[in-house]
Amino acid sequence: MSYTKLFEPNKLGNLELKNRIVMTPMGCSLAEVTGEPGPRMIKYYADRARGGAGLIMTEITRIDDETGVGTPNQLSVTNTHVIGQLSRLVEAVHAYDTKLFVQLHHPGNQTPSRLIGGKQPVSASDVTCKVIGEKPRALTTEEVEGLVKKFVTGAVIAQKAGVDGVEIHAAHGYLVSQFLSPHTNKRTDKYGGSFEGRMRFVTEIIYGIKAYCGPKFPISVRINGDDFLEDGITMEDAIAQAKYLEALGITCLNVSCGTYDSGATIIEPNYFAEGWKKHLAANIKKAVNIPVIAVCNIKHPAVAEQLLEEGFADYVGIARGHLADAEWGNKAKAGKEVLIRKCLGCMECFRILNDGLPLGCTLNPVLGREFEWGDEKLVKNGAGRTVAVIGGGPAGMEAALTLAKRGFRTILFEAKEKLGGTVNLAAVPPHKGMLAEWVETMEAQLAEAGVEVRLGVRADAETVKATGAEAVFLAAGGKPIQPVLPGIERAVTAESVLAGISPVKGDVVVVGGGVTGLETAETLAPEHKVTVVEMLNKIGGNLYPSIVMHLAQEIMKNGGMIAKGKVLTEVAENGVKVKDAVSGEESFIPAETVVLAMGVRSNRPNLEELRAAYGDKLILVGDSAKPGQIYDALHCGHDRAFVYDAR
Repeated sequence: MSYTKLFEPNKLGNLELKNRIVMTPMGCSLAEVTGEPGPRMIKYYADRARGGAGLIMTEITRIDDETGVGTPNQLSVTNTHVIGQLSRLVEAVHAYDTKLFVQLHHPGNQTPSRLIGGKQPVSASDVTCKVIGEKPRALTTEEVEGLVKKFVTGAVIAQKAGVDGVEIHAAHGYLVSQFLSPHTNKRTDKYGGSFEGRMRFVTEIIYGIKAYCGPKFPISVRINGDDFLEDGITMEDAIAQAKYLEALGITCLNVSCGTYDSGATIIEPNYFAEGWKKHLAANIKKAVNIPVIAVCNIKHPAVAEQLLEEGFADYVGIARGHLADAEWGNKAKAGKEVLIRKCLGCMECFRILNDGLPLGCTLNPVLGREFEWGDEKLVKNGAGRTVAVIGGGPAGMEAALTLAKRGFRTILFEAKEKLGGTVNLAAVPPHKGMLAEWVETMEAQLAEAGVEVRLGVRADAETVKATGAEAVFLAAGGKPIQPVLPGIERAVTAESVLAGISPVKGDVVVVGGGVTGLETAETLAPEHKVTVVEMLNKIGGNLYPSIVMHLAQEIMKNGGMIAKGKVLTEVAENGVKVKDAVSGEESFIPAETVVLAMGVRSNRPNLEELRAAYGDKLILVGDSAKPGQIYDALHCGHDRAFVYDAR
């Protein structure tokens, strides 16, 4: 497909952009402890510039070191010492004819005190963010005036480093948004009260930037099209704000929505439809004459093109799409959409950030590690030597792809007639269809890399040795755990249920409240009364909280139940016996079908004969090495193939 609008050269203010793709801001925590962009951050952004983005906006960038820290290892423009390294980031992005904006940010009440040295968070008023749970103090008038100067200083520092413009983050319930929204602004001084009073903080920031950086220095303002809070910013408020900001002479508007308190609307999990919030940008675009950037949970280039063609926005914000695949733009331009690893909406990137770690992605094992593990670092010494991979699940496919990139003749054996392993089953529950697309993408990437795929072959040592392989990667996945308990033979596995092999009748008990158990329960809930039994007092494992909450709600709204802290002791003919994990009290849950989703153990077929044949040239990857999630499998497959014989 040809994407005429998406790749149309254009002008944003006085800037010439090569296309209408904007990589909108996302926290990445890749800066140095000094707040400077070091080699890791520079490589991260440079890869997205090389990958085809027309405009890149940095992560939330700190303008205040006292109360304005948003993430660990955050980019900063609070001091002139960052100018040197920031200029190197600019150079790296400009090398690919991509423009760079710095997003100026202060979290206000949406940051915990632990990130700001134990100090009390600040805000427009003393309204607590329910997610953070720490009561802020209202900034004094003098402090607000001081923060205006800090925003302006940040813009000046960015301009000195050569950036092409700045964006003021006035959305998502952060500090500027806290002044704009009646939900958080209860002030009676000049920065509160009327509409003009609530707009004064951002107005003074804009005027200050224009005064010090010049009237033609591009300024974007990110605003909420809707707070999704009862007393927050509404669509009508957003339109009024947009018109007001346009009158101040800004360059463009970046339209998003939601706050921490409104849940998943800021960063959508997989159960949000692609393009679901396009009306927000469309309504604002109708009201103003300056360009509008829209973030709409876009995954596919065709959806981006349609939004532009239908006039919903002037630019499309591709945020997490650039995390999953740095080459999103180039692959779309080349008509190779199938090669794009498209964001799953699994929220793993944000779970990782919330744990204080640098950015990571389920489908992109290089994300956040481009400087150390990028393709440029591959030791391409394969020289046509043969390496075999047994198992075509996530770990096996990623290992095979990495080996092929290194120049090895790579043969991938898969016992079934389709690649993907248990990912094909994981794609069955509601809202998981993107996993099926990812399998198609991997098939295409393997074909392009020249990997020889042999389907329907259960490879053993003899099979592998016949290929002349010098090494073998065992990626045979895992086997469902089935504990030795009375009546366990009456139960079926979640895998057999999702595959349509085991029939499901009547009321159901799903044993295991991890991702597989919850998603299986969600799948069955519309037609069966489902009870999930979990031995821990927490469900969902490491799943992002908004996804766990959604799964639980879907199960319970259909009459299901979740029993935490219960240990399975017996599968009876008409139900299960469980005991309380703390008190030991026994109880009975009636059910006609019992489904086991208790995790997996490593599957290592022909291990001893493979080890005898290959010794230390047998490399275990994915669940065959250690059971985990797709994220773990891909990282393991990539890394062990990356370092194999890398002399």
